[in-house]
Amino acid sequence: SLLQLKLWNKYRVSNIPSLIFIDASTGKVVCRNGLLVIRDDPEGLEFPWGPKPFSEVVAGPLLRNNGQTLDSSALEGSHVGVYFSAHWCPPCRSLTRVLVESYRKIKEAGQKFEILFVSADRSEDSFNQYFSEMPWVAVPYADEARRSRLNRLYGIQGIPTLIVLDSKGDVITRQGRVEVLNDIECREFPWHPKPVLELTDSNAVQLNEGPCLVLFVDSEDDGESEAAKQLIQPIAEKIIAKYKAKEEEAPLLFFVAGE
Repeated sequence: SLLQLKLWNKYRVSNIPSLIFIDASTGKVVCRNGLLVIRDDPEGLEFPWGPKPFSEVVAGPLLRNNGQTLDSSALEGSHVGVYFSAHWCPPCRSLTRVLVESYRKIKEAGQKFEILFVSADRSEDSFNQYFSEMPWVAVPYADEARRSRLNRLYGIQGIPTLIVLDSKGDVITRQGRVEVLNDIECREFPWHPKPVLELTDSNAVQLNEGPCLVLFVDSEDDGESEAAKQLIQPIAEKIIAKYKAKEEEAPLLFFVAGE
């Protein structure tokens, strides 16, 4: 029915079963990963399962690949990329190669930036093998509860996912993967979302995330796509601002497409 379709779209459900908890008084989503909640907290001790601050969810020791440990409080005051990935997943491995270079460039430019690897590997051995290629920090593989809480906090649906946080632990973008691949020189770091995106091979994956408005232009003419951007930018900004005021994500993504 139409109502069912509306609910699927509203909550961006891409796979089933999917269980989403909502605060009935405000209509706000409390938790997207309800299935993980039920697995992790069968007694309901953490009810009502609302989002907690990143610093609270991540609290505890973190690892470096040389065996050193440090406390999660070391992340405070830095931008953080929370990187959900696994060695068995080919797109993860290719993103990791790019990300290692990006990480170095950002650090060399003097920015305070750390990446936190949250593994979805299937064994400690494959975690160790994969983590040995990474110059950043990780949640210990054995701490499954903390890895799961981070998955729940960001409603992770698939990997690789890179969530970029500001120095207070608030989300700047969930599209870190697209941003890193689109901006090899890291000029746009920390990748605040743009209201209107140029549609490219690497960001077309976002078309699957919900309703999108795509303005097609004849890209033979260089000025054409810039003019198109100017046309929809104020509309996009207005809609994004309206939803931001309600602490919600905008219901629409905006693209300009050339070739």
